[in-house]
Amino acid sequence: MLAAVARDGADLILSLPEDVLALISAHLRPRDLLALSGASRRLRRALSADKAWLAQCRRLLPSPARLLAWRAAAAGDSLAVCRFLHSAAPLLGLWAHQNPELGNLVAAVPGFLSVVAARAIPQELSPRLRWAPVFELLADPHGRPALLFLHGHHHAHLFPGLLASLQPHANVIFLEAHTARDPLASSSSSSLQRFARLSFGDRRRLLDSLVSACRVTLPPDLVDAPLFACSDDDLPLLAKRREAMLRLHREAAGGMVRTPEVQGLLLEAKKKATTPSPTDGGRRIPLRRSFSAVAGYFRNGLRQMVTRSVSANSRADYVDAKHLALSDFLHDGESVGLSLRGARMRLSTYRSWPSMHDNRFALYKLTVQAPVPGREYAGLWGGTFGWPPGRPNDECKPKKALFFLLLSYEEDSEGKLQLIATKVLEGTHYVVHPNGSSMFIARMGEPSTEPFPWQTDGESRNVDVERGFAGEGIANGYGFRYPGSKPGSLFVLQDGLLAFVWKETGAVLTLQRLDLEELLKKGERVPALQPVPNFAYLTKSYSNVFTGFPGSSASPRVYIVI
Repeated sequence: MLAAVARDGADLILSLPEDVLALISAHLRPRDLLALSGASRRLRRALSADKAWLAQCRRLLPSPARLLAWRAAAAGDSLAVCRFLHSAAPLLGLWAHQNPELGNLVAAVPGFLSVVAARAIPQELSPRLRWAPVFELLADPHGRPALLFLHGHHHAHLFPGLLASLQPHANVIFLEAHTARDPLASSSSSSLQRFARLSFGDRRRLLDSLVSACRVTLPPDLVDAPLFACSDDDLPLLAKRREAMLRLHREAAGGMVRTPEVQGLLLEAKKKATTPSPTDGGRRIPLRRSFSAVAGYFRNGLRQMVTRSVSANSRADYVDAKHLALSDFLHDGESVGLSLRGARMRLSTYRSWPSMHDNRFALYKLTVQAPVPGREYAGLWGGTFGWPPGRPNDECKPKKALFFLLLSYEEDSEGKLQLIATKVLEGTHYVVHPNGSSMFIARMGEPSTEPFPWQTDGESRNVDVERGFAGEGIANGYGFRYPGSKPGSLFVLQDGLLAFVWKETGAVLTLQRLDLEELLKKGERVPALQPVPNFAYLTKSYSNVFTGFPGSSASPRVYIVI
């Protein structure tokens, strides 16, 4: 229909000045602009002008200085910038994995013609957010988000690969390996499907071998360069860093490693795993797991067998009774490389927290509801327990643990609106509540009959309570995926604060809305975990595995003003 109208009115459209045509194009969707340009050759020439696509870019990247720098990096091609902004959009947002319980909340934000995924480190209240990079996706010369760099451990080291595919509404990102006959060829869907059929141990060993073989090193003057722009002054350095990364990606052939080299690394790793101990009489014996590890293996295996039968996440693509041999997988191609794949899966969720596989190197997207009239409190919030609310400059002892919570609205069985606060990050040393726990639920149609317990805040200002809602707060510690609850009330305070108060104990959790992207820009980068665990830490842990950074204290800290 649009194309037919365009053909009939082509002369009228083409008679418009170029600036007017660009202004009109800014109000069209990119696919409509493409459809219009496909109506005739004359329209295609007119709408392929840079001004038409520049207007689209201004909508998606409103900062004039950054748009100018991005266009310069794309050789002045606004269409390439627009293509990247639209193609990479499914990656932006919050991602997570259930392991470890105290971490793995990853925010994907715009970089410099790139998407940067960074993990917020579990921590206590303090002036700066600590974060570690997980991966970057750079635009290729055509504006496609195709060039992968995995991060791990050392600031200077990067691990190149490719973006295999990205579905428009992807809710799972997989770290995988692909084979190719040509080292410069992209991954095929059949290769990635075969990777999913490998056993967990083979997948882990293969990915570890690949990062050992494909590592590249940034030039010394760019090791400490920013990954995203904190101010316009960072743009020249970001452009220089991007050029260096593109060069490293080309020189490393996209991170592809010859199959014989990978096989040699796998054999070497196998030999190390069977190295004789000085006390075993010289005999080669495989390394033995501790009793607790074996018990955990069988316990997790039993739990997976039970949950797979009822979980909507268990699909035939990811559960195969017969594993593919690693040798058969490697036989498919002359080279092997890292791949990132964004897929749309049917996920089962419980109160905004998706069910997750224990044995897939994957990140799962968290649904963040946007605040709208009548549902004003949806979104990401952070806060601490206790009154008065904690502040970054407080010398409170002990330090207050910071919690990140996703607030979302749902209707109960009777159609009544509820506000549910799901815990997604916890700043303690040992987990108190599992990720995905509902810290509190407020019934938005039921006003609270309880008074707010305090008259003043920490600065002796009177507390202004705007509204109150009845609800229930979490009552049990770790050990219950669906813990019990106790009565409480959610209060809306001045300055945009929320406070949930447990009726029996008087405990209070005070929250303030967060902009995680801004916190990352003002925060402090710290060394990441090793590359593959850095993407998805698949070892179950209830303690903070992110605290062993050189020169860091036992408790990394974060900035939040409450």
